[in-house]
Amino acid sequence: MSIYSRRQRRSTINIWPGFVDALSQLIMVIIFVLLVFTAGQFYLTDALSGRDTALKQLTLQLNQLTDVLSLEKASNADLKLNLSKLNQDLQATQAQRDSAQQQVTATNTTVDQLNAQVAALRDQLAQIATALDASEAKTKADQLQIVDLGTRLNQALATKVEELARYRSEFFGRLRQVLGNRPDIRIVGDRFVFQSEVLFDIGSAELAPGAKQQLVSVAQALKQISAEIPPDIDWVLRIDGHTDSRPINTAQYPSNWELSSARAQSVVRFLIEQGIPPNRLAAAGFSQYQPIEQGTSEDAMRKNRRIELKLTER
Repeated sequence: MSIYSRRQRRSTINIWPGFVDALSQLIMVIIFVLLVFTAGQFYLTDALSGRDTALKQLTLQLNQLTDVLSLEKASNADLKLNLSKLNQDLQATQAQRDSAQQQVTATNTTVDQLNAQVAALRDQLAQIATALDASEAKTKADQLQIVDLGTRLNQALATKVEELARYRSEFFGRLRQVLGNRPDIRIVGDRFVFQSEVLFDIGSAELAPGAKQQLVSVAQALKQISAEIPPDIDWVLRIDGHTDSRPINTAQYPSNWELSSARAQSVVRFLIEQGIPPNRLAAAGFSQYQPIEQGTSEDAMRKNRRIELKLTER
């Protein structure tokens, strides 16, 4: 009886309200957890959104920094290149400075040497100036002597010229006496003039037979006068050959130069044969360029064809 009654009492106990309470509490816990989760999710979402914004800003800043870094790297590379160039320029400048210092040192050495040379030259100039002063004094004395000697020399030369002129006049006078007053032999100034026809045939430099007799008289008169001329007078008898203006062109005489010179030389050779010393004779040819008569008449041509004898100083 008792066992049955216990079973009956147990079966009559209602557990559902407790279950409902427990379930309600469980639901409330779940709802609370969900609310907490939702709030946390909201706050987490908000935090994540803020972090995304911050991350975007950081990414943007990072990109900007990356660009700045790239620019800095490029600038750094340029700076390194410029630094390298500056180092090279600095080394070149230092080399130039060293070279300039060496040049300055060499220049200073040269300047010192030049200063020493200038000092030596100044000493020499002082000595030269002293010597010049002494030389000027001596020069003044010498100039006085030179003036005196020049005066005496001019007087002596004038005396010699006068003496030679006297002997020339005497020589021409004796020739005039020997040769006579022939129209083709005359005195012109300080010269004794033979017309070429007296001594030579036309176009020839060979002495004609009658010419030698005339020249023998000249040689004799010259020897007489030369014996009277003092030894200190250095005289010479110059024989000048002249032609007229008509040109000559032969195998022996291509022009009047050769003809005039050959005629003067023929006279010189004959006088040497007559005993006149060769050192007292001179021959010259003037062609047709020293006429004594202007014009082209036959008389002018004849007068210009001549041999001149001139007793003069050497």
